[in-house]
Amino acid sequence: MMEKALILITAYLLGSIPFALLVGKIGYGIDIREHGSGNLGGTNTFRVLGVKAGMIVTCGDMLKGTLAASLPVLFSVHIHPLLAGVCAVIGHTYPIFAKFRGGKAVATSAGVMLFYSPFLFVSLLTVFFIVLYISKYVSLSSMLAGVYAVIYTIFFTDDIPLMIAVSLLTAFIFYRHRANIKRIVNKTEPKIKWLGRK
Repeated sequence: MMEKALILITAYLLGSIPFALLVGKIGYGIDIREHGSGNLGGTNTFRVLGVKAGMIVTCGDMLKGTLAASLPVLFSVHIHPLLAGVCAVIGHTYPIFAKFRGGKAVATSAGVMLFYSPFLFVSLLTVFFIVLYISKYVSLSSMLAGVYAVIYTIFFTDDIPLMIAVSLLTAFIFYRHRANIKRIVNKTEPKIKWLGRK
């Protein structure tokens, strides 16, 4: 029982690593929470610090989900990898190392899928970038990729834990993007300018 608790706590702590905060302070001397949307995630890092910093933060946020989901396997502890992954996502959104003010769960959730279902991960990225190319909204692309994941797991798999985890994570992503949804409806949500047609 102690081993299981340690795995889940470690997964949460991994998720709590605030890469956006670290990259901003160490690499640029700024607290990214005081700039842009104030969000500790890849999208705000891209907008505030640029492509290089944004890529580092996005990859870091993603891989901490991947590592967290792999912990039960690495240490041979009888816990479902998705449970450890969900703990990392909670850590990312409510990080103990950043006063419980974190990101919006997208990259870390994707990292969990990278470990548990690589095909789903690749198809999620495909959907994300197709929607991003068309709409230029990162938030909308993230949410619709989540909707795709729910549909995919319900109709094309018989993996009940995956269905539950994907549904919960997608609902959480929508919850974390509720302000973005309002801005999309009001046509005030910022669009990216670096992908595809103007």
